[in-house]
Amino acid sequence: MLSFKSKPTIVQLQWMVWGFVFVVITLSLLAMDSFWQAITYALLNTCFYATIIYGNILWLFPRLYLKGKVALYILAVIIFLLAMGAMRAFITLNIYNLLFAKHPEPMTMKAVISMIVGGIMIFLLSFVFRIAIAYFALKRQSEEILTQKTQAEINLLKSQVQPHFLFNTLNNIYYEAYLEAPRTAALIERLSDIMRYFVDESPKEQVNLGTEIQFLENYIALEKIRIRYDIDLTFHKDSSTAQSLPPMLLMTFVENIFKHGIDKSSNENKIEISLTQQNGRLIFTTTNTLPQTPLSISSTGFGIDNLRKRLVLLYGSNFELQVQNKGDIYVANLNIPLA
Repeated sequence: MLSFKSKPTIVQLQWMVWGFVFVVITLSLLAMDSFWQAITYALLNTCFYATIIYGNILWLFPRLYLKGKVALYILAVIIFLLAMGAMRAFITLNIYNLLFAKHPEPMTMKAVISMIVGGIMIFLLSFVFRIAIAYFALKRQSEEILTQKTQAEINLLKSQVQPHFLFNTLNNIYYEAYLEAPRTAALIERLSDIMRYFVDESPKEQVNLGTEIQFLENYIALEKIRIRYDIDLTFHKDSSTAQSLPPMLLMTFVENIFKHGIDKSSNENKIEISLTQQNGRLIFTTTNTLPQTPLSISSTGFGIDNLRKRLVLLYGSNFELQVQNKGDIYVANLNIPLA
């Protein structure tokens, strides 16, 4: 028994359709046959209809036609419908002779042809069935996306209350620290800017490149205070800061450097970051030395994999993402179109 606590799923809708078909066929047969004969043939016909429809939309059409094998698809459909028609005629006649006939009847070509013609009509209906399934699936997906978007907006509004309280507190601490320790005050200011970026900028679809660069510089400044020795770091920027790009695209490379590419016990850490613009594309490259002790495989790679999935959603195949481990040097390169 189907229970619908919310809107029915695609599978539940299909069960409802086949249940309706079964009832309609049963009612149409009751005028000529007994109750159990009508039930039996309604169930048999419904099963054959479902076999023809799902055989096409789940197997023949996607495996042959959608892969460009049109001639093979047509041949397979012809064989499939002939086989289903002959099988349906054979099973129907044998059930009739076994359960309901007073005198057994022989198989006739007319009966087989009638079943094949009926199968052709059901086969044509399978395309309508496929379109209906795709429509309801798309409609359901759209509703889920809208629900998730609404919930995300509600959560964002809730989450903004405490951060803004924290911003005000950080501003007060910054003022006090500025009077006693200007360097500490500067770090507090960078932390405040990073938090504002997360709250105000990261939910946006596009952010200003200048804002993204400032975010990276703030992050680098805060990470450097955790390193015992100075880092030889250069950040070359040769691009228009007025351009736009999705937020947090460049962060993964820089974060990986400080997570996996810094030897905190060494004074020879070297990082080179380059951000250039060429022919309407943004090229972001990072190069860093690697620790002498190799990192475990399980501690790397997830950030890059997640970034690649996000880039596919944003740009399709119109991007380049390359990472190279050259022993003691790690190079990462990202090439994306600018908005």
